[in-house]
Amino acid sequence: QVHLVESGGGSVQAGGSLRLSCAASGNIPSSDAMAWYRQAPGKERELVARVSTAFGTQYKDSVKGRFTISRDSAKNTVNLQMDNLQSEDTAVYLCNIWVIRSGTRSEYWGQGTQVTVSS
Repeated sequence: QVHLVESGGGSVQAGGSLRLSCAASGNIPSSDAMAWYRQAPGKERELVARVSTAFGTQYKDSVKGRFTISRDSAKNTVNLQMDNLQSEDTAVYLCNIWVIRSGTRSEYWGQGTQVTVSS
């Protein structure tokens, strides 16, 4: 089993910054991707940023230039530095990891951390 723990959410005013952190633990022989998603009330879950072996670093268009994702593959951790936050960034942010085990890829999710941006 794999367990993900997120931290760093909170409430900020527009233009402020937050840093999210996620640590994955458990049976993780190897991983080829870690990512941050978000889900706002009444909306679908969307990819915010991802670091993967196949595609490198990817960002949702609306966060490019404001958010920075960083990953430590050896420690199975991923961070998301969020600057110049806007009200539309308000959502629950969820950490995601793909684990490779005996040739099979499995996806795991964290519980999520709330980010609220007030204008």
